[in-house]
Amino acid sequence: MNEKATQRVQKRYDRIAKFYDGFESLVEKRFFGKFRANTFNKLEGKILEVGVGTGKNLRYYNKRAKVTGIDISQNMLKRAVQKNKDLGLNAKLYQMDAQKMKFKSNTFDYVVSSFVFCSIPEPIQALKEVKRVMKKGGTAIFIEHVLSKYKLIALLEHIHNPLTSRLFGFNVNRNTRKNIEEANLKIVKDKNLAFFDVFRKFTCVK
Repeated sequence: MNEKATQRVQKRYDRIAKFYDGFESLVEKRFFGKFRANTFNKLEGKILEVGVGTGKNLRYYNKRAKVTGIDISQNMLKRAVQKNKDLGLNAKLYQMDAQKMKFKSNTFDYVVSSFVFCSIPEPIQALKEVKRVMKKGGTAIFIEHVLSKYKLIALLEHIHNPLTSRLFGFNVNRNTRKNIEEANLKIVKDKNLAFFDVFRKFTCVK
């Protein structure tokens, strides 16, 4: 595993944590909030959220969801802890690397994430970890922005990727569907959410 790349991502998110929610506030109201609400509000049981970040998804879980969240950035996680407290929730939140989780195998009914596998240095390794900690018969749900199949959009993504990667730590040109398949997770639904095929939701099983 590339420890240096992981540390770079961690430092970038620690650096931007206090600006993160404000930076995304407009797109959150217009698009992302709807994606989150439609995805997370009906889930029940033991749920692991990979890359919980500042806790943007916490408000959307129902009372029957037993949520555990992890994030590599301590500064992002501090904000999630505060949201958890403000909302009166009981989510368990830990600083942890998704590429080497400390949970036992076959633990969670659901493993979920939103806009996370674009920033993990070794996404296939992290997806294999998702498969490991998910129960047999469980479900993984990933909301992601991915490399488009449309040539012009893909070109724009490739052009912008060095900027987003260096400043914010995420890649806009990842082929996440391919990464999921290489991790041997079975995609049962691939839904386009917005901007042609850039924003998508993948529903997967073991």
